[in-house]
Amino acid sequence: MDLLLDGLSHAFALILRGDPQVMEIMWLSLRCSGLATFLAILAGIPLGARLGLIRFRGRRLVLGVINAGMGLPPVAVGLFVSIFLWRSGPLGFLDLMYSPAAIVIAQVIIALPVVTGLTAAAVQQLDPRLLLQLRGLGASRRQATLQLLTEARYALFAAMMAAFGAVISEVGASMMVGGNLLHRTRVLTTATVLETGKGNFDIALALSILLVGLTFVVAMALTLLQQRERRP
Repeated sequence: MDLLLDGLSHAFALILRGDPQVMEIMWLSLRCSGLATFLAILAGIPLGARLGLIRFRGRRLVLGVINAGMGLPPVAVGLFVSIFLWRSGPLGFLDLMYSPAAIVIAQVIIALPVVTGLTAAAVQQLDPRLLLQLRGLGASRRQATLQLLTEARYALFAAMMAAFGAVISEVGASMMVGGNLLHRTRVLTTATVLETGKGNFDIALALSILLVGLTFVVAMALTLLQQRERRP
């Protein structure tokens, strides 16, 4: 118990004085996970909308693959990305291994099925008569899709929160493709694992508190945006 109290005391001291190393790790985590979530949203929402609206042969199989992808183990994603980005791999010439870009790539792969699957589910739950009404009013396919996504916006905000939560909290992929290099690829999760292994529980607790706090702030911001239009 004393170890926990001392660790918490040191952790809050590090946070309150703005320890440069801790702040650097926090901002890198936010940049990588924020960019990965944005890219996943950019690709996942249109893809999910199409899967939710268009009927084609093999659609159930595609949806099944995407839904299974929502539970992809981060270490498996990290291994897959490492094989491609390694010097002898197909994309080795890009020299992205052990860089923030590699972390973003891995996190996009983790977040994309989450956004796509939840978007497809949200669109499928809409009243099918709404699409018929929009088509009857002369809306183009693009206009109808945008209107349907507007109707499903609350579920889309939930998809964004789930995607960000999945990537900000993962450790396996970031460790494998980033290498946990100080001042380069060390993020909150990988740094927490490292400091815990070294016995630096105060720093590990500080990093964990920042990780939880960062996740809470982003989730709360999205929740406020989600619920703002629900007010009478």
